[in-house]
Amino acid sequence: MDTQEADSLKRVFGLPTLVIYGVGDILGAGIYAVVGKIAGLAGAFVWASFLVAMTVAALTALSYAELGSRFPLSGGVACFVHRAFRTDWLSVIVGWLMFCTCIVSMATLSKAFAGYLTTFAPIFPTWLVVLALFCGLAFINFRGMQESSSLNIFCTTLEVSGLLVVIIVSALFISGGSTAVAGVAPAISAQTFGWVAVFQGAALAFYAFIGFEDIVNVAEEVKDPERNVPRAILLALGIAGVIYILVSWLATQVLSPADLSASGAPLLDVVRRAQPNFPGVVFTFIALFAVLNTALLNFITASRLLFGMSRDGLLPAWFSKLHATRATPYRTIVVILPIAIFLALSGTLQFLAGTTATLILAMFCLVNLSLLIIKRREGNADGFRVPAIVPILALVSNVVLIAFASKESHILAAIFTAIGVLLVLARKALMKQRAA
Repeated sequence: MDTQEADSLKRVFGLPTLVIYGVGDILGAGIYAVVGKIAGLAGAFVWASFLVAMTVAALTALSYAELGSRFPLSGGVACFVHRAFRTDWLSVIVGWLMFCTCIVSMATLSKAFAGYLTTFAPIFPTWLVVLALFCGLAFINFRGMQESSSLNIFCTTLEVSGLLVVIIVSALFISGGSTAVAGVAPAISAQTFGWVAVFQGAALAFYAFIGFEDIVNVAEEVKDPERNVPRAILLALGIAGVIYILVSWLATQVLSPADLSASGAPLLDVVRRAQPNFPGVVFTFIALFAVLNTALLNFITASRLLFGMSRDGLLPAWFSKLHATRATPYRTIVVILPIAIFLALSGTLQFLAGTTATLILAMFCLVNLSLLIIKRREGNADGFRVPAIVPILALVSNVVLIAFASKESHILAAIFTAIGVLLVLARKALMKQRAA
């Protein structure tokens, strides 16, 4: 048996499969899991929250597109910040927080997965569902990107078909002259537009757009990454954003925001209300695979992030070892698994989703700062480029959404940051001890 370690990742992504990877990563979480919670904040204007969140995400996506074209390497945000600030400790903290974002998002999705599953199979306890889900995802991740990509394409097809079901049955429901719920529609139409509520909803809705940045983390597994990475980022975000806005608007025409907010499976309830004869088990099956798909892609991103940071010397070299035959960072998978399970069993869906959005917005602030520094230091070069005003506007909009996030999300994000600082201090102490 060949026991020699693989020395590089396999390039398996072309532009179409990379776009599907990005769409699959973005879709699922926001619509299938937290759209009801957003409706609870923004009311009938949940679509406006998605529009605001999409605009903010698009600005940062443009920054990511240029950075991904300049530096098509695994490691993503940690590599960008290290290239800009040339400071190991800041890169370690950023990489740690990005890692936390991925695993908290995985925990969020596992709660949504358990919620949909127990709707039709209440005999399974949540903890068992979470354990089974994560063990299955770990196995697929270990098998390799080719297998993961194949499952991603299958799941993305299912989740898009599920959203098409929502769109079609909701449109038929509305065209038939039906209103959301008897006695509720007038109150909805009379609701005044409130910017505070919309931005609070947008701060949570931003979680739904997390995923486009993951594309840069698989850049070393992409064919012609300088051209395909930026194209895939913008195409994936645009496709997902249009679907989000349409589905969220239709959902509030079928169910009241209060009913959406109270639901553990919001889109399933929308389909049930709009078309009672549609088999609920079929839509539940679709929703399960949609959530599973996004959780898998978060798992892949987290493992590649640790791998890239380790190879750049920001983490111990132990994390950068690839499996001899599968060419996957198997050691990072083993580390991620128990952490994700613990978070999933100790938090609520809305709290975990809000924390994920807060962390990613903070990361995006540093990404946009990094691009400004790199552009000033290195100037423009060949490839995809954006004017300096784009990262400036992105930075300001990220800060605004952070301000509208919940206090609980701020607290947990601060705790994660403090842990990152402790890790940096421990790393420095260990390096001094070795030098002595």
